[in-house]
Amino acid sequence: MSQTLPPPDHHDPLQRLLAIMERLRDPQSGCPWDIEQTYASIVPHTIEEAYEVAEAVERGDMNALRDELGDLLLQVVYHSQMAREDGRFDFSDVAAAIGDKLVRRHPHVFGDLDVPDAAAQTVQWEEQKARERKAKAGSSLHSALDGLTSTLPAMTRALKLQNRAARVGFDWPEIKQVVEKIDEELAEVRAELDHITPDDGRLKSEIGDLLFTVVNLARVVGTDPEAALRHTNRKFERRFRYMEQRLAEQGKTTGDVCLEEMESLWCEAKTTDEP
Repeated sequence: MSQTLPPPDHHDPLQRLLAIMERLRDPQSGCPWDIEQTYASIVPHTIEEAYEVAEAVERGDMNALRDELGDLLLQVVYHSQMAREDGRFDFSDVAAAIGDKLVRRHPHVFGDLDVPDAAAQTVQWEEQKARERKAKAGSSLHSALDGLTSTLPAMTRALKLQNRAARVGFDWPEIKQVVEKIDEELAEVRAELDHITPDDGRLKSEIGDLLFTVVNLARVVGTDPEAALRHTNRKFERRFRYMEQRLAEQGKTTGDVCLEEMESLWCEAKTTDEP
């Protein structure tokens, strides 16, 4: 039977957390689940925790935000502990690297560069990142799209691709041109659907083009498409749950009624819900 040990006692909460993670990963006295984890197995949890932070912020729930930030910090500590065991780096190296990066990318704060406002700072930040990417590329061909993570959610990555392209001048001069492009892409989707047997590959491609252009519209009008879609998802869920509740009050479920009845309740939900 393994010995039961008290949790590490540190006055510094961060050092305590690091010690707890080290204990959890101890091959002899640690937690079997934690010991079995790898960088790859932890990644889904890291992504999920980042989204839960975003949800807490959007709800304006500060207690939840505190807890979710702790869960996200745990992911950093977890990866750092595994890297420490492998002799690659530790949490201190991670903290030092981001500290160095922040100083390097803020010469107007830690140096003598004059940056008049936030817009100018954004330009300066992106220029510094571009220089770093170019230096990392070395003698190989440098692209304005270098460094974009391929595993980002597709909508987020589309936005980042478009932002990178826009910075080198590849962009729509006017918003109305983006709207016209959406109409064009929608027409191509309709044309594919008009076929007796639509080609799945072509239809997927046309729908992808349509979504990409809608992201472009969100970008040029200054709306985060991920945030906009999350807002709509929540709105859809509220209204659908309202419809189910109203049916339950009548002793019914969605399986008991036709589409027209559900549509009527949906319209009722819209009149009582925020846009």
